[in-house]
Amino acid sequence: MKTNQYVAELQKKTAQDLAKELTDAKKELFNLRFQNATNQLDNTARIKEVRKNIARIETVLSAKAKA
Repeated sequence: MKTNQYVAELQKKTAQDLAKELTDAKKELFNLRFQNATNQLDNTARIKEVRKNIARIETVLSAKAKA
């Protein structure tokens, strides 16, 4: 999914949905790091992608909190 589409999709969601998506992304990041440590991870670029998605979610959450 393109970045702009992903951010637009995030902005449409409620704060509770964003919080749930944030926890899911953090769990996924933990699992990816664990797989990387045990040399089971094939696509290491996925770690960077998930980290950036977490930052995007947190940015949208903070913008909604300020509004």
